[in-house]
Amino acid sequence: MWQAILHPNMIHTLALAGLVLFLGYGLRRLIPFLSRYNLPAPVVGGLVVALLTLLARQAGLPLPQFDTTLRDPLMIAFFTSVGFGASLKLLKRGGPQVALFFLVAVVFAALQNLVGILAVLPFGLPPLLGVLCGSVTLTGGPATGLAFAPEFAKAGIPGAAGLAVAAAMFGILTGGLLGSPLATALVERAHRHPRHGRKQIVPHSGTEAAERSLPAEHATAPVSEDAGAFQLLKSCVVILCCMWLGAGVSHLMTSWGLTLPAYIGAMVVAALVRNLDDWTGALKLSQRMIDDIGYVALSLFLALALMTLRLWELAGLVLPLVVVLAAQVVLIAVACRTLVFRVMGGDYDAAVMSGGFVGFMLGTMANAMAVMEALVERYGKAPRAYLVVPIVGVFFIDFANAFLITVLLNV
Repeated sequence: MWQAILHPNMIHTLALAGLVLFLGYGLRRLIPFLSRYNLPAPVVGGLVVALLTLLARQAGLPLPQFDTTLRDPLMIAFFTSVGFGASLKLLKRGGPQVALFFLVAVVFAALQNLVGILAVLPFGLPPLLGVLCGSVTLTGGPATGLAFAPEFAKAGIPGAAGLAVAAAMFGILTGGLLGSPLATALVERAHRHPRHGRKQIVPHSGTEAAERSLPAEHATAPVSEDAGAFQLLKSCVVILCCMWLGAGVSHLMTSWGLTLPAYIGAMVVAALVRNLDDWTGALKLSQRMIDDIGYVALSLFLALALMTLRLWELAGLVLPLVVVLAAQVVLIAVACRTLVFRVMGGDYDAAVMSGGFVGFMLGTMANAMAVMEALVERYGKAPRAYLVVPIVGVFFIDFANAFLITVLLNV
């Protein structure tokens, strides 16, 4: 009995991760603060287990030895689903505003890394620690941070996974707290918003808003087969095949002396398949179905990764972490109030886009959508913002950020 509890196999560990995930959902319902600022359920539940493990270690109790065999496959499956979102057709349909907003986001992701490096140098710490607390965890969020953490650990960053989670959590909180006030000030500056009090029903996910730019998909299935189940099966098989081929691509790139996370190859293959399907229509892939599979993989991956964190490895890095993250918040706040607002047109839609920019450049796309929803409920609809921000925040910035981080790891 105790052997099964302290040394669970991979299936038992995954089952526990599922329970930890729903613990997080339960805590979000019980503690409004957690849901108000969009703290992900797997992060909430996983951190509870990590804290309990820390307390057990301090009390001298035996620690569970989780089997994390399935952690990396789940992580790769999620980023493969992100790769399928890199549709050039979607970028083209979004128009010049999408390209411009994407360029601004990439520039500031690079600046986050520069600010992070400059902030850690006075402490005598490795520059890569500043990168880890830059676009890796702020633009990328907890998933990207945890995916890259092993590479940063190999490069000499102690406690990389714990640092990644701490930085990502800080970003989610500040993105939720600052996005609306900053954007509201810009709305008032623009003086071009619709009448106060007007409400507008808006999409509740970035994927839904972005998918409106793509042609409708018509699932086909063999006779006597359920269309939805067939589409799900096809999506799973395509993702698995991209992971398989992507492993070969990653191995090839690694043989060239490059340092990169395991998911890069699968992400590249998925993007190629996505654009080939857009061109030929041979597979008739459903981005919504792929995103749903990615969501499941991401949730279990985060719960599994977070509940196995070694929080005691963060000792001694609190002050540098606070300094770096404070500098990052100033950078994004200044970007929102000045460059982003002006470059995107200086009008009401630009103000809403600036709020979304703060949300996903510090936290997650959930933060961005929450900020934008708060604005449109008060001031009225912002159709251009609801087209531009989700396309960039959901589909393209993660792809660009992954390659930006990979370059820095190999410099």
